[in-house]
Amino acid sequence: MTSLNSTPRTTREKLRAFAQIMRFDKPIGTYLLLAPTVWALVLANGGLPPWSLLAIFVSGAIIMRSAGCTANDLADRKLDGFVERTQQRPLVTGALSAREALILLVVLLSLAFALVLLTNPLTIQLSFVGAALSIAYPFMKRITYLPQVVLGAAFSWCIPMVFAASLNSLPPALWWLFGANLLWTVVYDTQYAMVDREDDLAVGIKSTAILFGQLDRRIIGLLQLACIACFIGCGRAFALSAPWYLAVAVVGLLFVWHQYLIRHRDRDACFAAFNQSKWIGVIILAGLVGHFALAAV
Repeated sequence: MTSLNSTPRTTREKLRAFAQIMRFDKPIGTYLLLAPTVWALVLANGGLPPWSLLAIFVSGAIIMRSAGCTANDLADRKLDGFVERTQQRPLVTGALSAREALILLVVLLSLAFALVLLTNPLTIQLSFVGAALSIAYPFMKRITYLPQVVLGAAFSWCIPMVFAASLNSLPPALWWLFGANLLWTVVYDTQYAMVDREDDLAVGIKSTAILFGQLDRRIIGLLQLACIACFIGCGRAFALSAPWYLAVAVVGLLFVWHQYLIRHRDRDACFAAFNQSKWIGVIILAGLVGHFALAAV
């Protein structure tokens, strides 16, 4: 009886490990990647996007987030054991082997590429840049103190891809939204890196939190102001109306609240500021929906 039950239990544990390496148990990163994807879908299509594009890009965002997390854990598997927050990751505990993680990464990237093939040649070309950014990001933590900028570019690359798939062109106005999302990503991922700053210093991982040092709150504040400026520029470029600017104002208030949270650089408070960033995606989407609903009246 024991031998009969051992295999299903082992299979469940293996499936749980695959889910963990793809961060299915921590969906915040998926929300943060879905946010600019859905913004761009609504903006590029003047409101409700075609269901086919919505399915392709929402599925693609979930798959690419999983691929990015898997690539990150493969790159950091010899360092994660020294960082308190990452000591229980599957490649550290042995729940998954590096070979199994690599096979998973190939499968995920193949699925993402299959989805892109359902679009057009311009989007397919852009997808290679997006994949390169996602795979490069984990290694940037060893090369530069600005890996958060690379992550911002990776998380923002869905925006030109969505416009390419929707319009078969890249209108210059989209780069305002790209810039806003890139800056926002640097803001929340710097807050996230503030949680791990001491551990990262010990193992030699670089981050903007380490680079900014005691100026971290001030520089985050400047990045938040630049993000708001880009959101305003996006509104002007796309001739958006009052609901958009109201949403941007609410985001500005949330930025102020996050400054308050991180004022003492407490690890839990910094993580709380990062975790609350998901609401910014919802707020900006509400502004877009409000604009197009008002325009339809």
